[in-house]
Amino acid sequence: MIQLHNVFLSYQKEVTALHGINLHVPRGEFVFLTGPSGAGKSTLLRLLYAALSPTRGQVVIDGQNVTRMTRSQIPYLRRSIGVVFQDFKLLPNRTVLENVAITLEVLGWSKQDINKKVFHILKQMGLEHKINATPLRLSGGEQQRVALARALVNDPKILLADEPTGNLDEENKDLILNIFRDANIRGTTVVVATHDRRLIEHSHKRVVTLEKGKIVEGPDVTQ
Repeated sequence: MIQLHNVFLSYQKEVTALHGINLHVPRGEFVFLTGPSGAGKSTLLRLLYAALSPTRGQVVIDGQNVTRMTRSQIPYLRRSIGVVFQDFKLLPNRTVLENVAITLEVLGWSKQDINKKVFHILKQMGLEHKINATPLRLSGGEQQRVALARALVNDPKILLADEPTGNLDEENKDLILNIFRDANIRGTTVVVATHDRRLIEHSHKRVVTLEKGKIVEGPDVTQ
């Protein structure tokens, strides 16, 4: 599902963010990326949804070589990838319903089907009573769940999450982890970047550790 072959990424000639990354994530796996701040976790995630291109090496997502894609092909790749950003990226002047519906509108769903699917996933998240609220009227945990609903509403093949529990209490952390597990059980490949050791220890999933742009541990990796 996800393959990186000898990937390097340099922002400037003297700043190399990723060094010779080799990584294989099979379809349906759940993987944590961990490591200290600045280790390259967010950069690696951005490569996976084609927000960045490697300086050298190959990135293959669901059989497609991202490094050979044209700019016009990238939006089609992203239709099968759900992304939860560190700062949520919710539209402040849109309701919860409208924020989650955007994903399905892009895919050309009918308004009736959109409303039905969005209500269903918000009910799963325990947010059906917030459907007409705007993000600024939600707690941090509620905003995070809306961002997750938006990422999962079209049942993506891949879910990428960047520090999804950073500012949440323990109850909300457990809720988010259960949502990830449920998505993974339904067949979604999940990659979560986090430095939250409790989250990792409670999940019993594969862990890949980054340090100074290099993978320092993790199975299915050749350096």
